[in-house]
Amino acid sequence: MQTITERLASVQERIAVACEAAGRKVTEVRLLPVSKFHGARDVRTLAGLGCGSFGESQVQELASKAAALEDLDLTWVFLGHLQTNKAGLLARTAHEFQALDSERAAAALQRGLEASDRTMDVLLEVNSSGEASKFGLNPDEVPRLAEALVRYPRLRPRGLMTLAANTPDGRIVAASFETMVALRDRLRAESPGEWHELSMGMSGDLELAIAHGATCVRVGTAIFGPRVN
Repeated sequence: MQTITERLASVQERIAVACEAAGRKVTEVRLLPVSKFHGARDVRTLAGLGCGSFGESQVQELASKAAALEDLDLTWVFLGHLQTNKAGLLARTAHEFQALDSERAAAALQRGLEASDRTMDVLLEVNSSGEASKFGLNPDEVPRLAEALVRYPRLRPRGLMTLAANTPDGRIVAASFETMVALRDRLRAESPGEWHELSMGMSGDLELAIAHGATCVRVGTAIFGPRVN
């Protein structure tokens, strides 16, 4: 069985090979280890191997790990659907929110960030596959929320995030990524904010995501291994 060090190296090699095939620099793609449901000890191990950012999908778990690892200089990224009653805790503990999908959540975060005197990078979550089981904005709803963010100056728009279609058909997955690229380019031209980030691609499709311009790939099990109960 591979160690966490070996699994990280394997994922990093996959990213390097994918970048070379796409004619991109490996520094253009951020690897975000998704540490949800895995212990602080594993996060500390990866931090010692050079990982500085970690993704979580539950606010309380993120806050607990951030407290347990406060001696390390880590960046915490929230990937889950935000319940507005937890926006204050998220505002105090996270550095980036990759799943903003409503103005209501934006307003709640703005209030929390004002109280904490902080700012936060945000990515809008897009349901690029149209699957009813997924959170996220429909692509045609994105420009309206992007424009609305000017009313929430503590939130710094940085780009878009998606979960691609849940299918082994690469053509369908690629269509999700192509939707994201077109939407990102539209926001760059029409909306205030930077809009340079494309967070898309996970363990099973990171190569395809990188070929389509992903700037962040989110990898959990391929790095941490299966969860041990």
